[in-house]
Amino acid sequence: MISFENLPYHPPAAAVAHPAGKREKTVYIINKVIQALDLLEQFHGEIDELSLTQLSKRLSLHENHLRPLVATLKDRNYLEQNPSTGGYRLGYKTLELAQTMLRQIDLYRVSHPVLSSIFAICGETTAAAVLSKSFVIELDAIHCEQPVRVVSRVGVHLPAYCTAAGKALLACEPIEELERLLEGVELVSYTGNTICSVQDLAGELRQIAQKGYAIDDREGDPEVVGIAAAIRDYAGVVVGAVAITAPSCRMTVERLHTELAPLVLQGAREISSHLGFQEAEPEADDAVASPGVAPSTRTRIPHQKRKPRTSNRAA
Repeated sequence: MISFENLPYHPPAAAVAHPAGKREKTVYIINKVIQALDLLEQFHGEIDELSLTQLSKRLSLHENHLRPLVATLKDRNYLEQNPSTGGYRLGYKTLELAQTMLRQIDLYRVSHPVLSSIFAICGETTAAAVLSKSFVIELDAIHCEQPVRVVSRVGVHLPAYCTAAGKALLACEPIEELERLLEGVELVSYTGNTICSVQDLAGELRQIAQKGYAIDDREGDPEVVGIAAAIRDYAGVVVGAVAITAPSCRMTVERLHTELAPLVLQGAREISSHLGFQEAEPEADDAVASPGVAPSTRTRIPHQKRKPRTSNRAA
């Protein structure tokens, strides 16, 4: 059984423990964070704007105590101030978070049946992943049941630059965004094949963008090979990737290109379609199924109606 244990695990930052009065259990709370969340939660239903005085009364906090909290949320664009009335309302950053959550919920709901179908065809570990800064996170995975298999960890952050799913996602980013994502990121070598140069990585990402899928034999483990293709939403924005990973002993070059590449491409295409993405029709003379794959190699994925035996959802 092969896992990603030698890759760094990046757990969320731990909160400071504060005993909660006479309660039996220790509750992990940060009072300022709770106050900020309570403030944001005042904007609900038909309440779209509140003055500082109204917020003070609702939260039972003195205005002088509330001002720095409001100023901080305003500075981070979680609140905005109406220049006409001086009242406060939710800022665009809250909308960004809501849209991200909705995309991820939709991605899990829509992708799971497709992952099940891909798994039924290839029998290898199949997953849906998203990009978070310079990391890739698996939202859902169906694991291979063979004795020698890849065991991925749903919800764990893995470096995007050395995984197939991460590279498929990075390859879709504009060069300016790519530079921002990789700024300050140390490209650590996990195997002898890991790309540690930003220039070399950019060159590989250009090739991936042309093909439409990423193949990587550096999945943090020299014995693991991965292949992935990007998923787009209704607006054409890349929101995730379909990935297949397996031990290198079963991932021959022929199998990667003739069996698995069409599978991840078609899987990504089907999920994108369910998310509202409409793929432009190619010209008749040069029609192709997807970048790098001829129409004759397009694979139709039969949907599985039965519930898969193994599944994981991101916490």
